[in-house]
Amino acid sequence: MKTNEDITRIPREKFEFVNHGEKIADRKFDDTPVSYMKDAWIRFRKNKGAIAAAIIILAIFAYSLLCPLLITNYDNTFMDVYYAKKPPKDLLLSKIGIADGGTNRDFSEKGLIKAIAVGIGAEDHDGTGDVTLEEGMESYYQPMLKIGEGRQMTEIKGAKPKTIYSARIDNYLEVGFMYRSIEQSEYHDIVAWQEETGKQILYPLVADNEYNIDATDANNWYKSSKGTPVSVDEYGKAQTIKYEPGMVLEDNYKRDADGNPVYFEYTGGGTTETAQYKVRVLYYNFYTYRNGFEPEYIFGTDSQGYDLALRLAGGIRLSILVAILVSAINLTLGALYGAVEGYYGGAVDILMERVSDILAGIPFIVAATLFQIHLSAKVGAVPSLLFAFILTGWIGTASRVRTQFYRFKGQEYVTAARTLGASDGRIIWKHIFPNSLGTIITASVLVIPGVISSESMLSYLGIVKLGGTDVTSLGTLMSDASSLWINYPHLMVFPALIISLLMICFNLFGNGLRDAFNPSLRGVEE
Repeated sequence: MKTNEDITRIPREKFEFVNHGEKIADRKFDDTPVSYMKDAWIRFRKNKGAIAAAIIILAIFAYSLLCPLLITNYDNTFMDVYYAKKPPKDLLLSKIGIADGGTNRDFSEKGLIKAIAVGIGAEDHDGTGDVTLEEGMESYYQPMLKIGEGRQMTEIKGAKPKTIYSARIDNYLEVGFMYRSIEQSEYHDIVAWQEETGKQILYPLVADNEYNIDATDANNWYKSSKGTPVSVDEYGKAQTIKYEPGMVLEDNYKRDADGNPVYFEYTGGGTTETAQYKVRVLYYNFYTYRNGFEPEYIFGTDSQGYDLALRLAGGIRLSILVAILVSAINLTLGALYGAVEGYYGGAVDILMERVSDILAGIPFIVAATLFQIHLSAKVGAVPSLLFAFILTGWIGTASRVRTQFYRFKGQEYVTAARTLGASDGRIIWKHIFPNSLGTIITASVLVIPGVISSESMLSYLGIVKLGGTDVTSLGTLMSDASSLWINYPHLMVFPALIISLLMICFNLFGNGLRDAFNPSLRGVEE
């Protein structure tokens, strides 16, 4: 009779595979061990929607960081009230008809001539008043980009019809001329700059007489009667000037005794350096002289005259920073609280749940409002907003973690670990928590779009004040645009688009992470 020792000594050559040498399948299996994180990455990168969302989020965040350095010429403090609420303008893109700073508008004949007169007056450097319509239309400073055919319209039944022109106008060049008060030294600096660059800033002053309907408007440089351009003959008789080929507007410049146009007027000051001059400038070139570059705003300007691209970048940084901080803090607090609840259960769970129920009954908007009223003056608007989000924000994460612990703490592998003497801490963080990681990470990532939405809502309603020079919010930008967006749609479109993209992409990204970190899918091929 053979003993167990004899059986264990059966020679190796007696054993062989049943299908030895046969091809079992076409597919080659890789038996290399794969770590948990590597397996999660393999599953995540197969989710095309999550990858696309991650790329968009990174692109938006990169824009918020690079915009102040590479995309715009301005800083947070730069503001120009004369260029407030202007549409996007880019000198390079405008050559192909994109971001040309223009808007479509209907003009009466008087309004059309006044707009065209900016380009005509800009070409009249010497104040001779003989620049034709065609020459003015070719001017670099001509605001009218396109003029359609005139059409007859009657505003009141029985009244004489008026000619209306549909046109596209450059909102930056439309500013045209304006009066400025400068020191004598700056006047000489401007003259030197003109000679150096060949660009004209100073233009003749306009006479304040019966042919000037508004002495404060520097664009009324031509003679007009009730806004209609006229030509006055030697007998003082005025004849209406029509919009037609060859049109020449008759200037109404202030002139000295010799008939030469006057370019400045002394208004006060005791020395040659402090003497104040009243001058009439072409603002587009005056802006270039002051700043060293032409006005160029890729996303236009906001309601106050700040660069909207820069304000958007600041709003994105603020929203993402607040959202990530809230998510991280709520994840930490919620994971700790929910793990203790779910693992120990019983009286501990009942007591901790009652605390959560009490806090959950506090309306978020009430908490945020109270924090802003009583705390923001001491610690600032952003920290008080963080407190409002954290006060009750962790409860949802704690509830999910608690549920997951109740689900997994009775599993066989947990019982085996406890039998082998594993401590509670090891069982919680080594055996149960990793199985809950997919749900927890998804919840924490999905907190981010919720925080962005809530922060924008609070800013939009004016509960949180984040509209200063140094910092702003996407919600504040939308709030400022709420009464203006019909006439200036870019003020609302860009911040709304950014918020929408962030919320959609973070949701897709969170769903991708959920699937990637789900241990039940480990090793599953899609």
